[in-house]
Amino acid sequence: MTFLIPALLLAASVHAGAATVPATNNANAAATAASATIAPPVVNSVLRAQVLLDRAHFSSGEIDGTVGSNLRRAVTGFQKLHQLPVSGKLDDATWTALKTDPAPTLDSYTLTADDIAGPYVPVPATMADKARLPRLGYASLLEALGEKFHCSPALLRKLNPGKTFKRAGEQLLVPNVVNAPPLPKAATILVDATEGTLTLLDAGGMPIAQFPASTGSKHDPLPEGRWTVLGVAVNPDYRYNPKLFWDAKPGETKARIAPGPNNPVGVAWIDLSKDHYGIHGTPEPANIGKTQSHGCIRLTNWDVMKVVKAITRGATVLLQA
Repeated sequence: MTFLIPALLLAASVHAGAATVPATNNANAAATAASATIAPPVVNSVLRAQVLLDRAHFSSGEIDGTVGSNLRRAVTGFQKLHQLPVSGKLDDATWTALKTDPAPTLDSYTLTADDIAGPYVPVPATMADKARLPRLGYASLLEALGEKFHCSPALLRKLNPGKTFKRAGEQLLVPNVVNAPPLPKAATILVDATEGTLTLLDAGGMPIAQFPASTGSKHDPLPEGRWTVLGVAVNPDYRYNPKLFWDAKPGETKARIAPGPNNPVGVAWIDLSKDHYGIHGTPEPANIGKTQSHGCIRLTNWDVMKVVKAITRGATVLLQA
């Protein structure tokens, strides 16, 4: 079941005077009353924008209900696609284009017995300790739900005051991103280190999706040029070789890290024709676009899976600083 939430909780725009959406039932009204005290309307307007941008495949990374650099990147890319004035701000013209998707911002989700059971295992800090685990799964239910619904665990708690997150059958409010329209196939991947973005282009060179990305550092700059996709591995092992890392700790040795969302390369590896370079997921989605990488292109786990489904072997990859 999907909830329609009144504008006090999820305003249609960031300016005053937005039309309200009437509550549809008592459960919806109760959810609204409980949630209306969580944050001021401007934050909730940002939440709506993040959800609509995610559904339009112009991701702001981890949905958290706050304005940040990744949201500005997403808005800028969306404005370029729709030939709007490029400001990076949620202005009236941008809201008009976003609202062609009438989907509610929040959906309901019922916790299952499998959700509760996990298993959930704390993730060790060192590669040697990671290598001892049979799988690098989620550390907690909130982390798992955050990945499923593209949002921060903190946002889930704010949307669900009084919920325990410990009982099968418990109903939660979550960002409405799971059933977004699928992406068409892409011909080219464009990575821009200056913008901090990965953009998918169709055969005509038009952008069809954009994601925030971590793209290297001064020690490991992005290898500019034209490359190709050699292949894709979903849920890959990770082979750690300290000789390839300038910041490897003394005494570290090679290690095989088992698959899982908390694997160092997340849930997917897109292999590039440049040796040792690829596009991959991450165990730390909040850091995407905000911290540096060791030269590879890092996306959130959910965004890298969108890319995996949209590209094929042999696709062109353009890397530019």
